[in-house]
Amino acid sequence: MNILLTGSSGQVGHALKFALIGTGGVIIPLRDQMDLSKPDLLRATIRKVKPDIIINPAAYTAVDQAESDTDLAYAINSIAPGILAEEAKRLNAALIHFSTDYVFDGSKSDSRGDITPYTEQDIPCPINVYGKTKLAGEEAIRSIRCKHLIFRTSWVYSGFGKNFLLTILRLAKERDHLKIVNDQWGAPTCATWIAHTTTEILKQLKKSDNSENWWGENSGLYNMTSSGITNWSEFAKKIIQLGLNCELLSPPISQIEGIPSSEYLTKASRPKNSLLSNKSLEEKFRIQSNSWQEQILNCLNTEFA
Repeated sequence: MNILLTGSSGQVGHALKFALIGTGGVIIPLRDQMDLSKPDLLRATIRKVKPDIIINPAAYTAVDQAESDTDLAYAINSIAPGILAEEAKRLNAALIHFSTDYVFDGSKSDSRGDITPYTEQDIPCPINVYGKTKLAGEEAIRSIRCKHLIFRTSWVYSGFGKNFLLTILRLAKERDHLKIVNDQWGAPTCATWIAHTTTEILKQLKKSDNSENWWGENSGLYNMTSSGITNWSEFAKKIIQLGLNCELLSPPISQIEGIPSSEYLTKASRPKNSLLSNKSLEEKFRIQSNSWQEQILNCLNTEFA
């Protein structure tokens, strides 16, 4: 099984580089060989490599910047996934693509007004350019009808790159007081867990008697996040608590003050509810999501050793 991996400089792509070892032959092109904003280059590289599976964690993820850098965000998040799907179909290959909770507006709740998780059957309604471009990428893949898996993730972090966990660990050493939003809810998800879960699904494919039947039965859209629910403020507090326990931080450290998002204005609107249900992933692939707290602890213990 030859695998073409994009976005290896991003959090999920970086984690996949290591998680995929032993799964098959993994080809990782350099950025100038597979720039997702350049369709002709993208097609040429895929046709040269002739992969069995394309894994695409690459994305334009600068949420606020996307509001003004719309053309590039659409090129990478919307047009490129469609090209990947077309080339996969042309080769009778498969595409694994990663999307986001930001395809929703965050307004879902039950009759009592309590937050409830989004499922794959809920109708998307993005409220920022990033979410709109990611949704368009999903729709392009589905319309082309190649063999595919689309995984929606949320609040991704790791010990690599730029993310909320690393920012809080840094700021906890620099400031005595931090104001963090406490009215946006979701499930922080470690990139390493995403990568290992994706690899486990590929192992199930390799064990199948008939790969065409496997894709026929399993192609589709799935949520892939940790379990549980928290907000950004509580997420920050847990990072600091576990950072102290793991001796990555030492007193004195920042005190966290929760604030409403109305006091922390950003260029792009964020959904209040980013919670995704993992029921379909668990039932289809027999994979159990662990808690967001456990994922943070695992990350700190393994990626900062």
